[in-house]
Amino acid sequence: MHAITPADFPWFKYSDYTFSLGLMHGNDAFLSGHSASEHDPESGRMVVKGDMTAQTRTAYAKIERILGAEGLTFADVTHVVENVTVQGILDYDAAKSVRDAMFGAHRPSLTTVVVERLLRPAALIEIEVHASRGGGKSLINEADAGWSRSAVREGHDGSVFLPTMLPVDAKGDVVHQGDFVAQYRYCLEKAGALLDRIGMNLDQAVTTYDFSTPATRDVYPKSGRARKELLGGAGVFPGAGGILMSRLHHPEILVAVDITASRHELKGVNPGWKRYDTLTYTPGVLAGDTLYMSGFASLDMESQEALHPGDVVAQAEVTYGAVMEVLEAAGATAADLVSTIEFVTPEGLPEYRGVAGVRQSLLRAPWPASTGALCAALLRPEFMLEVFPMAVLNAHS
Repeated sequence: MHAITPADFPWFKYSDYTFSLGLMHGNDAFLSGHSASEHDPESGRMVVKGDMTAQTRTAYAKIERILGAEGLTFADVTHVVENVTVQGILDYDAAKSVRDAMFGAHRPSLTTVVVERLLRPAALIEIEVHASRGGGKSLINEADAGWSRSAVREGHDGSVFLPTMLPVDAKGDVVHQGDFVAQYRYCLEKAGALLDRIGMNLDQAVTTYDFSTPATRDVYPKSGRARKELLGGAGVFPGAGGILMSRLHHPEILVAVDITASRHELKGVNPGWKRYDTLTYTPGVLAGDTLYMSGFASLDMESQEALHPGDVVAQAEVTYGAVMEVLEAAGATAADLVSTIEFVTPEGLPEYRGVAGVRQSLLRAPWPASTGALCAALLRPEFMLEVFPMAVLNAHS
């Protein structure tokens, strides 16, 4: 595995950060999230300019340059994640127009994550992609109906990327309005129906990352029944994470679920934390050579106590420490990490820069691809940071 290092990258000096522009492992590329940020020589600061159209073009121009450094193009992209702010979602059609122009007839799986804000305050969108030489395999490719999407593509190491699952029917209408639990179940069932069409099922899900709102926090535990009934039928529950945003893709949408599945046999990875014996998710799921992980925060795994309230840097040390334990339990190391996605709360943002020091002390170069975004809150009010990691075993060899 090696960092992707374009000879010419005019937007900023990427070597100054504890993340890579992207990592290359064999024929597979894992890119960090990229926004329209660039270094402004006059002010000496990073700035973001332009409306949604201009920002999306700049982000995709960066991605094109990074992919090109490895002889890849947009036709090789298997999965796109567009992190769009609450403000930017109102003009998201402009981003779609740019994306359509960039990809042409090629349709990767598309995830849209609505985030409270991005780390650069003026940024409206940040885009991350996975690519595999040859573009993976298109499994379902049909026209979208608004927020109802169905493009499914297979990517690296047997991974199957589903589009964002929303409680929206085939006509594009929101279902089960006002009922979070019913919307959650609908999203899982919708994912199961897509997987069934390609000869797979929800038992092969390796991660379920869900996004809801602070108003649903009290009822959120009731989603566990749908998870218990619909997931983990083969003996391994997927990894999971839960993030809260002030609104989602539409005012009547209460939950969005992003699901990845794998064609490989699943093996649960647990360092010995008994709390997971009764939960509907697993610390890590090993499928083939890829280790998919749950989201981690600053939690004492035995007492269930949230550690270091009010100190985001100390929370990062605990959080990444838990990631290291799962890696070790899978026979991996920090050098095998290919991706980390960090969600920070408004309370954690003022000292968030200090998390880079934690990454520098615990992780290894070439630094994993990374994306960072601001959320409204996390499921435990004391948490200020949650990290979604992924690793490829022996990626450093």
